[in-house]
Amino acid sequence: MNKATRKAVIAGNWKMNMTPSQTKEAVEKTAALVKDKNGCDIVLCVPFVDIGTAAAAAKGTNIRIGAQNVHFAESGAYTGEISAAMLLEAGAEYVIIGHSERRQYFGETDKTVNQRTKAALAAGLKVILCVGEVLEERQSNITDEILSMQTKLDLAGVSKEDMQNVIIAYEPVWAIGTGLTATPQQADAACGCIRSVLTQLYDEKTAESVTIQYGGSMNDGNAAELLAMYHVDGGLIGGASLVPEKFDAIVTAAQ
Repeated sequence: MNKATRKAVIAGNWKMNMTPSQTKEAVEKTAALVKDKNGCDIVLCVPFVDIGTAAAAAKGTNIRIGAQNVHFAESGAYTGEISAAMLLEAGAEYVIIGHSERRQYFGETDKTVNQRTKAALAAGLKVILCVGEVLEERQSNITDEILSMQTKLDLAGVSKEDMQNVIIAYEPVWAIGTGLTATPQQADAACGCIRSVLTQLYDEKTAESVTIQYGGSMNDGNAAELLAMYHVDGGLIGGASLVPEKFDAIVTAAQ
């Protein structure tokens, strides 16, 4: 991490877990554990039905609440979808966009990721934008090309000023839910590749100011080593974020 030029951010992605009643207990327990830890921003991205409960439980703490997806239209005939305005009023400040599970299971494309990103930013949400390669792409030595293409397509039309509200999460798809983790050197190289693309798209100052997280099975056991890398500015945490003690250990590593 380089806290001199950018924020460290530890964000939990609860995925499809926790009912509202479970959310209240988990947020309150997490808040008690991390209350004196101000060396990084702390975000919990929860299911839509939990946002109001989570926001109420986090009020007055150093935890911010995020959502896991957003639609690109302000309103309309999009059954089952949620707009940016709805997320904001429910209590979300952040939103994850383009997670590999959305791409893999629900047909998300770089085009729709870009649309969602611009809609979220226009509404005033902070975006956690996910990019990453699958195993076959890494084995074919085209990781850099994939990351460059995704970053450019996903940020098309996003201004330099808007990048102040964008976090990029590098999530090697092959390391999500598999127990596999990129080595610290692999994570740093990938995050560095993304930063070089940002330099091309904007400028070096902007690129150096953008937080780039690692999102491939970071946990309480490997967080410190990953976060020691120059280009790794935090983590997008899956399973470990559901256990307050484990999430706290990752936040502690980011201090």
